[in-house]
Amino acid sequence: MEACGSSNVTLREFGCEQSFLSRPDGSASFIQGDTSVLAGVYGPAEVKVSKEIYDRATVEVLIQPKVGLPSVRERSQEQCVRESCEASLLLSLHPRSSLTLILQVLHDDGSLLSCFLNAACMALMDAGLPMSCLFCGVTCAIDADGHIITDPTASQEKESRALMTFAIDSSEHRVMMSSTKGSFSVHELQQCIAVSQKASEKIFQFYRDSVRRRYSKTL
Repeated sequence: MEACGSSNVTLREFGCEQSFLSRPDGSASFIQGDTSVLAGVYGPAEVKVSKEIYDRATVEVLIQPKVGLPSVRERSQEQCVRESCEASLLLSLHPRSSLTLILQVLHDDGSLLSCFLNAACMALMDAGLPMSCLFCGVTCAIDADGHIITDPTASQEKESRALMTFAIDSSEHRVMMSSTKGSFSVHELQQCIAVSQKASEKIFQFYRDSVRRRYSKTL
C-alpha cells in the first residue's frame, strides 16, 4: 500500500461483480481491500421538468452511508462522482432524460471515494451506456515523513497530513477530477498525480480482466 516513487505502485487487492442486483439497469459491487461499495444505475429514464436539460441527459448521484443519513461529506463525494460521470458519458445521445447512480457503502476502510468511482464506472459499463472513455479512482496519502501511500487504509488516512483522490481517464490517463484535503506542496501534488496515473494502469487492466472473465463464461 506504500509507494515512495512512481516506479513502484502497490494497491490493495481488488474484487468486482457486475449485474449484482436485478432491478437496476446496471449494477456492480466493488471491493478494494476491506472497503466495499454497491452501485446501481437507473436510466435513461423520464426526468422531472424542473431538472430537464434540452440537449443532454441529467445525471444524479446519490450516496447512502452504511448507517444514518447522508451528510455534507456524502454531498461532496456525490459531486465528485457526478463530475467524473458527466465527463465520460456521451450525454448528448439521451437529451431530456435522467440517469441516476446510487452508491451504497458496505464497509469503509479507507480510499472510499476512489472505490465509489471504480464501482460507478463498472456499473455504467454493465448498463451499456455510451461513454467516450472509462475512468477510475486513485487515492494517495502523504504521511508525516513525506512518503506517498497509494490506496491508503482508514488508519493511514488518519495519520496522513494530506489526502488526494484523482479520477483518471482510460484513453490518455488525464486527470478528470481531483479532491484534496490537507497541506502539500505543488511538487508533492505533481508526484501524487504521476503515481495515480501509473496506478490507474493496474486498475484498467483489472477492468479488462474482470469483463473478460465475465463474458468468457457466457459466450
